[in-house]
Amino acid sequence: MTLDMVQMILVTVLTAATPLIIAAIGELVVERTGVLNLGVEGMMICGAAVGFAAAVETGSTLLGALAGAGAGLGLAALFGLLTVGLAANQVASGLALTILGLGLSGLVGAPYVGLKREPAPHLDIPGLSDLPGIGRLLFGQDAFVYAGLALTVAVSWFLWRTRGGLILRAIGDDHTATHALGLPVRKLRFLAVLFGGACAGLAGSYLSLAYTPFWAPAMTAGRGWIALALVVFASWRPARLVAGAILFGGATVLQLHAQAASIGLPGQALSALPYLATIVALVLLSLGRRQGGSLAPAALGRDFTPHR
Repeated sequence: MTLDMVQMILVTVLTAATPLIIAAIGELVVERTGVLNLGVEGMMICGAAVGFAAAVETGSTLLGALAGAGAGLGLAALFGLLTVGLAANQVASGLALTILGLGLSGLVGAPYVGLKREPAPHLDIPGLSDLPGIGRLLFGQDAFVYAGLALTVAVSWFLWRTRGGLILRAIGDDHTATHALGLPVRKLRFLAVLFGGACAGLAGSYLSLAYTPFWAPAMTAGRGWIALALVVFASWRPARLVAGAILFGGATVLQLHAQAASIGLPGQALSALPYLATIVALVLLSLGRRQGGSLAPAALGRDFTPHR
């Protein structure tokens, strides 16, 4: 295998991992505040539809990406109103949000099924993008890839190096105690939910604006659920999240290469490979932590109603 072939495989793996990184980093922030949002899949697919529609109508990939992030943010605001404002059940609300997002995406995307457009432009730095081995991997990606990695670094710095991050993590561990200290628990949770929704919408718009690039119903293909599992797999740590996303992205690429090589296995079994890898990873992680206890935020999934 040549160096160029290795570089091509690594580039493909990174592009497959990018929507998982962006969606999962947003969900990680949400869960760090103690809120469990199972609507990531719905926000992603809605972001993909709205982002593609906006990009086609305006001719701008940037406006399409912003529209996709805005669509995810809008659905997240609805989820936050229900769960943070009205203390509705988080699991039921998240599942309802996924169903709503799937329906809205079909409605918005119906006029654009089958249409194609130019993918998001890739960075091209003369002399650097052509370096053997690492040129395309480091200096030839599109803006979504760099945005996902930058988000990971920014979130990691915020959570572990700032007072705001400490407060956010404290809310996720004990919302009652932090409320007693006078901290705005519901406000910070709502802001975290909005951030997570914008990330999920941006991840969806990446699929329709750069990864494919076209719109098709249900094109997220369960990536929102993988992003949710990825947060658990990463132990709610941003750096581990990137490593896990690359692992699952590699499983997706392996499935595609296996199908192209016609190795004799049913296509449906190969398509299930990334999801099987998710299940195996979670099982192994659970077995490894049996003696060490859970690393999840202590208040994750618990409703909060302030007592006055």
